[in-house]
Amino acid sequence: MKRKIEFWKADRKILVFSVIVLFLSILHGIFVTPVAADDAMDARRLADRARLTLETFMQVPETQAFRNLVVNARGVFIAPQILRGAFVVGGSGGSGVYLVRDMRTNTWSGPAFYTLGGVSFGFQIGGEASEVVFLAMTERGVNALLKSGVKLGADVGVAVGPIGLGADASTANLSVDILTFSRSKGLYGGISLAGSVVYVRDDWNAAYYGLNVVPTDILISRTVSNRHASGLLDLIARATGLGGSDTRASETKAPETKMPESRPAEPSPRLEKATPIQVEDIDTKNNP
Repeated sequence: MKRKIEFWKADRKILVFSVIVLFLSILHGIFVTPVAADDAMDARRLADRARLTLETFMQVPETQAFRNLVVNARGVFIAPQILRGAFVVGGSGGSGVYLVRDMRTNTWSGPAFYTLGGVSFGFQIGGEASEVVFLAMTERGVNALLKSGVKLGADVGVAVGPIGLGADASTANLSVDILTFSRSKGLYGGISLAGSVVYVRDDWNAAYYGLNVVPTDILISRTVSNRHASGLLDLIARATGLGGSDTRASETKAPETKMPESRPAEPSPRLEKATPIQVEDIDTKNNP
């Protein structure tokens, strides 16, 4: 009789444990899945806004020097909205995407998602928000941004790029690792990124690609990709191919077939060398 009671107690413990595990699994499905879906949507929106920011920088007269310098850039970081006093590490900042060029094939990969914090707003442009683009001009600059928590100006050299009407790319400090450019309330100028810290957004990277990945997987190994990013990657490829030209004007003046450099993704080197995981742009509205 005593042994039966002991067995019953043991079975009861197993039953209770099983119920707890089942309950936690249900909670995970209720709360985690919607959060991941929201992260994926937020990441797609950021990539779309980054494309619009890059388009603006490639079209206005004040950014002629930027257009000349981007031709030789190894990486491009785009933050569509840096807010003064935003709730991020360091007080002011926002989120951004990072694209990297394979210098051997002259093709671009990304985006990887980041947070930029601790930005110092300068009086020369004013305003509470700014669009920021910076160019990684050296291999050291590219590699530094593959890590989380890199401090600009300390872990990697940074300088404000030449901007404004009449600005010449030849005046840029080409030995620096990263050149920064910014726009606030329609005015182009510099905000200080020295001392700012760049953190990897692992949650958005995982949601956007459907896997737990790090920036090296996305930008260097290229083991994952997402069709949604094709517009952004095509734009940066076109920008680096056209150099100092206005992308909008160039598309109007010449048919696309006359610019083979504007279609570097055909054939895609990612598919040739590794059969990477291709993530479809899933409409999260249909997901539970």
